[in-house]
Amino acid sequence: MGTVYERIDDRLRAFIEAQQVFFVATAPRADDGHVNVSAKGLADTFRVIDDHTVAYLDLTASGAETIAHVRENGRICVMFCSFERSPNVVRLHGRGRVVGLYDEAYAGWAERFPQNPAARAVIVVDVTRVSSSCGYALPLLQPVSERDVLTGNMRRRGAEGIVDYRRRKNRTSIDGLPAFDDDPAPG
Repeated sequence: MGTVYERIDDRLRAFIEAQQVFFVATAPRADDGHVNVSAKGLADTFRVIDDHTVAYLDLTASGAETIAHVRENGRICVMFCSFERSPNVVRLHGRGRVVGLYDEAYAGWAERFPQNPAARAVIVVDVTRVSSSCGYALPLLQPVSERDVLTGNMRRRGAEGIVDYRRRKNRTSIDGLPAFDDDPAPG
C-alpha cells in the first residue's frame, strides 16, 4: 500500500541519501513525444535541499532529454529504490528547472556538489508530491563499485572537447525539442 507524505521528512531524507542509484522521468507535452527515464548514480550528485526541494548535478552525456522536457514543461519525477533487505520505493514528483552552466545562479547551486568536468547544469526540483510504495518485487542487489567512466571520458576530452561533444549530442532532444544549446558559439 502506497503512502503520500506532506514533505521529505528526516526518515525519507535518510533513505534517499543512502541510495546509490536514482531514476529521473520526464515527458514532452506532445502526445507523440517520447517519455524518458534516465538512470543516475554517480556518488554525491544528488542533494535534498529542504523538505520540498531537491537538486542534482546534471552531467554531459549522450542525450539531453531531461533538460529539453524540463525547459518545455517542468514536469519531473525522481524515484529511489531500495535494493537492500528492507524494500522501499520513494517518488518525488514536482516542477523542475534547469540552472545551466552559464546561468548566473549556477555557481551557487554547483557548490553543493563535488566539481566535475562533465557538469552542464543543476536540475532543481520543487517537490509537490512525496510518496512511497512497497518495492516488494525488487531484487536484492549489492553494489560492486562505482562506475565513473563518464567523468574520465569527459576529462580526457578537455574543456573544448566537452563543448564540442555537447554541440553534437545535446542541442536537441530525440523529439527535436531544444535541449542544451547553451555553450557560446565557436569563435
